This record gives sequence, structure tokens and C-alpha cells, in this order.
Amino acid sequence: MKTIVKILAASLVAGSALSAATVMAQDYPNQPVTIVVPFSAGGPTDTVTRLVAAAMSEDLGQQVVVQNVGGAGGTLGAGQVAAANADGYTLLLHHIGMSTAPALYASLPYDPIADFAPIGLVTEVPMTIVARKDFEPASLEDLIAHVKANGEDVTYANAGIGAASQLCGLLFMDALDTKMTEVPYQGTGPAMTDLLGGQIDMMCDQTTNTTSQILAGEIKAYAVTTPERIAVLPDVPTMAEGGVENFELAIWHGLYAPAGTDQAIIDRLSASLQKALTSETVGNSFAELGTYPVPASQATPMALAQKLEGQTALWAEVISAAGVAAQ
Repeated sequence: MKTIVKILAASLVAGSALSAATVMAQDYPNQPVTIVVPFSAGGPTDTVTRLVAAAMSEDLGQQVVVQNVGGAGGTLGAGQVAAANADGYTLLLHHIGMSTAPALYASLPYDPIADFAPIGLVTEVPMTIVARKDFEPASLEDLIAHVKANGEDVTYANAGIGAASQLCGLLFMDALDTKMTEVPYQGTGPAMTDLLGGQIDMMCDQTTNTTSQILAGEIKAYAVTTPERIAVLPDVPTMAEGGVENFELAIWHGLYAPAGTDQAIIDRLSASLQKALTSETVGNSFAELGTYPVPASQATPMALAQKLEGQTALWAEVISAAGVAAQ
């Protein structure tokens, strides 16, 4: 009899918990939602996030706040979200660095796959090879020759370990079989500031962070990392046009919640993300930055989960081949 009572009591507790979770999901959201960007303000991921957050705010009926938690190549911000309450009110918008962190860091405070619930892909942003406006090489071919001839005398900025700019730099140096002097910064914003000021020779960064400066003539653009030229920068050649084959890199971004978040909340957020990405404002703003929203079929938990798993395996091989030791 006591056993039966215990079973009934446990069932009631479980039922109450389930009921509470269901009510919470149905009432979601009833307060502001925070999207953590694991990089400094003003960088490319921050730009993408603020555009998406504004559109999702309209759909969710609650303010979606962007919080910048930079440092350690994006791992500090990601770790903060992994440890947050799984209630749908603290999210993470991260780029390709989510898949490279396991190969770049010997000890992560989280598991990128196990500790997060994917919501959906957001965009895939092309990269640009850029330099200070008075850098000597006049063309992509000239740049390649200059880097090969001068090697470590060429300074190359990036936003730190695991940043998209570092990954692009690794591929660039590998493609040219030449080592440059890397100069890491705490975010792409400070790196761009020094590039604009002429303190650094070069960097490789996303179009969301370079297009306006390129069009204003404030920095010099040598190439885009796409198979074809992009509409917003029609005069900038592809790497292949400069004789560098198989150099294609797009920085994908995804939206995540902590693992354990109620599926109904994940579905609500995914639907909101899909609606945001089909809005004219987001589409036009992305186009001006040289990128585009993913189709609705990719702004889903399954699509992001598949992307993360595949890219994690891919970059583990690339980073190992590049001889980059885990930090």
C-alpha cells in the first residue's frame, strides 16, 4: 500500500511539473528576452544579432535585448548561456566559432552540442580580404606576391582565438604557404579601428563588418571568399580569380537556447526567427551588408543541429592540419 501511495505521489509531482512547464511555454514570453553575443559591440555578429533581435521583438511582443559578453574567442559568452536557466529568456547567437571551439580549446566550460538546444540558422556571411587604404599592393595578385615576399613583416589582425577572422587568416596563410605576423584583438571592432588608423596591414573579416568601409574608400578590398562576386561589392574579385583555388569560406550564424529548454518554447522561437528572416527590413539590411538570411527551411532546430555537428568534425581536421595547438 505504501508503495502505491509513493507511486501516486510521484506521478502527481511529475504531472504538476509537466503542467507547470506547459503553462510556462503557453505563456511565453511574458518578459524581455536576452540574446547574448559572445563578442564585443560593433562587430559583425553583433550587427547581425541586433537586426534579428529588433524583428523578433515585434513578433514576440516583448523586447529582445542584445547583451555583449566578449572574451576568450566567444567562449565566455557561450559558457554563460550554457549555464543559464533553460526558460527561453537567455539565448545565444554565435557564429562558426561554436564548431571550432572544441579543437581550439583544451578545456571548454561547456559542450557545444550537448549543452545547447538549437533554434535555427540565421545567415551565412562571406569574408573579405582587406587592408589599410595605403597598403602597397594594388591588386589581389599583387597582394599574394607581396605577402609571399615579405612574410612575417606583414601584420595581420584578428579578433582572437576561434574568431572568424582568425579562421580565415589560417586558411589564407595555408593557401599561400606563408606565415604572417598575427596580431590578436579583443573583438573585431578594435581590430577594424587599428586597420582604419593604419596601425595594421591586413585582416580578413565578414562583409557585415567591412562593406561600409570598403564602399567609403576607408580600407582597401582585395577579395571575397565566395565562389562568385557579390552584388554589393561587384568590383571585388573572388580568391579564385587571383589564382587561389578552393578558398571559399562563409561564416554561418545560429541561434541557441540552453539545453533542456521546453520544446514548445524552442518551436516558438524558431517560428519567430523564421518570420524575422523573411521581413523586408532584415532582408534589405542584410543585403546592404553583403549577406542574406537563410531560407525558412534552414532556420530550424534540425538544420542548425546538423550544421553544428558537421562543421565541428570538419574544423577539427582543418585546425589539426594547420598545426594550431589547443589553448
